[in-house]
Amino acid sequence: MRVDQSFVGRLAPLSQQSKSEAEQPLVIIVDDDASMREALSELILSAGFQPVCFASTGEMLDTNVLDSPGCLILDVRMPRVSGLDLQHHLAQNGSLTPIIFLTGHGDIPMTVQAMKAGAVDFLTKPVRDQTLLDAVIRGIAMDVARREESVIVKRNVERLHSLTPREREVLYEVARGRLNKQIAFDFGISEVTVKLHRGNVMRKMEVASVGELIRAWETLPASMREFGAN
Repeated sequence: MRVDQSFVGRLAPLSQQSKSEAEQPLVIIVDDDASMREALSELILSAGFQPVCFASTGEMLDTNVLDSPGCLILDVRMPRVSGLDLQHHLAQNGSLTPIIFLTGHGDIPMTVQAMKAGAVDFLTKPVRDQTLLDAVIRGIAMDVARREESVIVKRNVERLHSLTPREREVLYEVARGRLNKQIAFDFGISEVTVKLHRGNVMRKMEVASVGELIRAWETLPASMREFGAN
C-alpha cells in the first residue's frame, strides 16, 4: 500500500499533537489475515501514526490498548468473536473508542447495523489508501475530542462537589438567568448574601465571568444540572 505524501503532510499535526510517546494516538488493527495486518500496519506507519496489530478480538481484549487515544480497524468476520460482536461488547462496557470496519464480506444489513451502533465507517476490501486514512483521521479526531471533553467534565464535577448546598442552589439560579435580587427574594436572604455566595461559586469553579460559569455549568451531566430543581 502507498499513500499520497501531500495527504501525510495534512495528517502530521494530529500525529504530533501529544507530547509523549505514551500519549500518541494508536491505530488498533484487528484482523485474522497476517498479510492484511502487515499491509495496514505499513500504511498507518507511513501516515505518521502508531499501529498495534492483533490476530483476534480476544488478543486485543487481553491488553490495555483501549486506554490510549486512537481508533480501531476491525475485520467483521473473525473466529469466535466477530468485529460486530466486539463492537457490541465494547459499547456494553462503556468503551467509546471509534471503530472503522474493513471487510471483504460486507452486506447492507451488516453495514446498517455497524453504522447505527456508532461506527466511523464501514469499508470493503480492497479499499483505497486515502479512503481508509480519511476514516482513521476522523476516528482519531473524534476520540481525542471526546477525551478532552471528558477531562473538562471531570474537572468541573470535582469543582461542583466543592460547593456548599446553598452555593449550588445559587449556581442553579444563576444558570437559569435569575438576577441577584430575584434569588434573594426566593431564598429569603439579602442581596449582599447572594453576591457573597455567587462570588464563592465563581472562585471555586475557577471562572472569571458569568459567561464562563454558564459554560462550565453546561458541561455538567444532566443529573447534576437538575440539582437545584430537586
